[in-house]
Amino acid sequence: MRDAIARALSWVLSVLAPRHPGRHSAAFLAELSTPIPAPVTPWSRPWSGPTKEEAAALFRREAETTMELGVIQERRRAAALATMGVDYPYTYEGAPFPRSAFAAAGVSA
Repeated sequence: MRDAIARALSWVLSVLAPRHPGRHSAAFLAELSTPIPAPVTPWSRPWSGPTKEEAAALFRREAETTMELGVIQERRRAAALATMGVDYPYTYEGAPFPRSAFAAAGVSA
């Protein structure tokens, strides 16, 4: 009896619920077989180095990333000090107050 109930429930679920392609289905294997293109960088060409323009663009991009990481680190430092109740002279571009406003108040971190 239990077997018949289980079969009936599985049939109802198979009719009502859409099936997702499993790992062994043709659709899943077709997705795996499509090659993923490798990122093209000037450093991926082994026998020819990057041109000056490509190297300058990469250097500029790395410098921007480094500056962004510095800003993130400063924000985290300001947040950590704020949780301890310490004012940190955190300023940013376009801030309504300059860094000197903190120095005049005698606040230091």
